[in-house]
Amino acid sequence: MNAEQLAAEFPLDPDLVYLNHAAVAPWPTRTATAVQAFAQENCQRGAAGYKQWLTRDAELRQQLGDLINAPSVDDIALVKNTSEALSMVAGGLDWRYGENVVSSNEEFPSNRIVWEAQKRFGVEFREVDLQTVTDPEQALMDACDGRTRVLTVSSVQYGSGLKLELARLGRFCREHGILFCVDAIQSLGAQSLDVQAIQADFVMADAHKWLLGPEGIAAFYCAAEHRYQLKLHEFGWHMVQHMGDYSRREWRPAASARRFECGSPNMLGIYAFSASLSLLQDVGMANVEQQVLDNAAYTMAQLRSVPGAKLITPANRERHAGIVTFRIPDRDAGDLHARLMANNVICAPRGGGIRLSPHFYTPREKIDKAVTLIRELC
Repeated sequence: MNAEQLAAEFPLDPDLVYLNHAAVAPWPTRTATAVQAFAQENCQRGAAGYKQWLTRDAELRQQLGDLINAPSVDDIALVKNTSEALSMVAGGLDWRYGENVVSSNEEFPSNRIVWEAQKRFGVEFREVDLQTVTDPEQALMDACDGRTRVLTVSSVQYGSGLKLELARLGRFCREHGILFCVDAIQSLGAQSLDVQAIQADFVMADAHKWLLGPEGIAAFYCAAEHRYQLKLHEFGWHMVQHMGDYSRREWRPAASARRFECGSPNMLGIYAFSASLSLLQDVGMANVEQQVLDNAAYTMAQLRSVPGAKLITPANRERHAGIVTFRIPDRDAGDLHARLMANNVICAPRGGGIRLSPHFYTPREKIDKAVTLIRELC
């Protein structure tokens, strides 16, 4: 895909410097077009084409399965968000008093609260301080013991931008009989992810960040051997094996990951999500990952020219993805963020500093404009 085609996919306001893909990303043109077409069809024909809608649902599951190299599309559920998927895991396990969950102290609340909520069953939540160690994976593994049931981490930390070596953690978990859960929202769509290579038991991610899709829909990968072990807390017509046979009185949960989808699917979200993924497919995830890393490296290099700027995100290319967080020691991050936003630099205050998150398509001149403004404000 050439520069002209990419520009057509992202016709952003020319006054805007959008460096906030780690929060909510703008849609590609094709996604907006898909939503408009779906809305127009619905307006004119209602659900007359529902069978075709179900075809798009199946296509999306295949796209997601290909994206993460799932063994089967049956391992993919479409849920509302990452928090819901994490809750299905945390609330679905048959906990034994005295077990523990190991995680980090940098996790987004979604990957903390669901585990803390299991305290009522006598489950301990252990947070490892990743800011004071040189080997974060080893620190996480050292926190595990014979009572550890789950190791749960973000693939990339939302504040610091630290990228973890998932394959190393997955190998450790498999060797010690520990379930491995990965919140991939800050890497999926920016970095390649192979659930089989990292030996993950559960992976989840919303569509609305690096995947360039809408809010309100997310992918939930559950390894087949654990699908039947998670207790279900939501029930309805869509999660049964004989979906669509409304007169059947006997029922059982679907054999596939659809068992986690209790009711009507988010068809509008499905059409939008599928369209966004088609762009990543057209560009190729290897190309996307390379450009994301190059843009992150370029952003870091430019920030080094800002007097007093300190990078929070590790500069080592193996230790970051698309997030670049920095701070100015003598400047209030909240005030600096407000001034940047007032000047149309869209970013976020995170991790004790300012988080910039350019995607693969972000022009270098936009990064230059943001850094120039930061230099002027500091």
